[in-house]
Amino acid sequence: MTTIEEELDGVPTFTATGGDWASIAEEAARLGEERIVVNMGPQHPSTHGVLRLILEIDGETVREVRVGIGYLHTGIEKNMEYRTWTQGVTFCTRMDYVAPFFQEVGYCLGVEKLLGVEVPERATLVRVLLMELQRIASHLVAIATGGNELGATTMMIEGFQGREEILKIFELISGLRMNHAYVRPGGLAQDIPPGTVDAVRDMIPRMQQHVKHLRMLVAANPIFKGRSVGIGHLPLATALALGVTGPVLRSAGLPFDLRKDDPYCGYETYEFDVPTSTDSDVYSRVMLRFAEIDESVRIVRQVLDRLEKQDKSGQSHPVMVDDPGIAWPAQLAIGPDGQGNSAAHIREIMGESMESLIHHFKLVTEGFRVPAGQVHTEVEHAKGVLGVHLVSDGATRPYRAHFRDPSFTNLQALSAMCEGGQIADVVVSVASIDPVLGGVDR
Repeated sequence: MTTIEEELDGVPTFTATGGDWASIAEEAARLGEERIVVNMGPQHPSTHGVLRLILEIDGETVREVRVGIGYLHTGIEKNMEYRTWTQGVTFCTRMDYVAPFFQEVGYCLGVEKLLGVEVPERATLVRVLLMELQRIASHLVAIATGGNELGATTMMIEGFQGREEILKIFELISGLRMNHAYVRPGGLAQDIPPGTVDAVRDMIPRMQQHVKHLRMLVAANPIFKGRSVGIGHLPLATALALGVTGPVLRSAGLPFDLRKDDPYCGYETYEFDVPTSTDSDVYSRVMLRFAEIDESVRIVRQVLDRLEKQDKSGQSHPVMVDDPGIAWPAQLAIGPDGQGNSAAHIREIMGESMESLIHHFKLVTEGFRVPAGQVHTEVEHAKGVLGVHLVSDGATRPYRAHFRDPSFTNLQALSAMCEGGQIADVVVSVASIDPVLGGVDR
């Protein structure tokens, strides 16, 4: 039921309890005042995380949208100040848990810039491979969950089946499906296992089959187009004013992509295009992500060719800088128990060299020192620009670590997308932004 609790300056304040939306709207209409405030969230369904939206609605029309965050606050940035530089990877990988490799690479690029080191070529190749596979997996989640929130369960199934193929590759390489902490300052925790290149080549057609089915479900579907074409419109000028990046910005017509505009990890050596659209609506963002998946597959195939060439060269290709003061854990490899250091390294530090044991102990417990200074690095995250600001006071842990997460910035655009539209379209607009609240509330 709906009751008038009190009047503030002659404006009635409504308290809605029980019933469904139809009864609430009917009661408000009878009282001659249809503008009410309702909460969407902060429960998880349809909000892509623990997100609270405060909607001021006039009947079915949304007049104002306010975004309430902070319900998933983890304190990751503050916790990183109390951990070594290497341990920081374990924290930042858990921010956007749908796309963890971007945080790992962005953070490590910052640490390496402070250290003044350059990682081996093979480590960079593997980083690019993982980021592009992660981009595909993240886009599949965005499209699949958006469809599920509209009632299209088949979209969810197809999208997650395609993502599952990629997660198997991540597990093969790092041992984990998510939150890997595989990328380390100075390189990688270990080299990719034998057979990885062939495994990825075999996986791509299976993943593409799911992407093909998913695209067929939405490309010309009149129901999906009816719910997405012209919905959540965000003009280019508004997107730029709000600092929006990623697929949402590119759907408004601007081909801004750090991989092209400010290359890192050797992206300038790969052939790929930056898809754009000028429709600036939900449908264009979905189709744009499909196009970006195709471009990521192009990059992955080029990386595989280079890795395969290295494997056939018969030469050693390290994945960690040749500096014993940074390379932690030293000589990490798959041991007899399936994890940990190589047997040869264990023999040395436990039975042959006291100096090696002391060095290993201090490197693991205290960490390495990073020269004083501050740095800002950026990578093209699946959702937009991910910025990393690191400050060092010369100690073994960060003085400050701060991340510009694209989900946090892009959520600013929700009001511009939704105000003046229908309440049923709010969920669709949120899905097109594809926010992950782990990154927002870090």
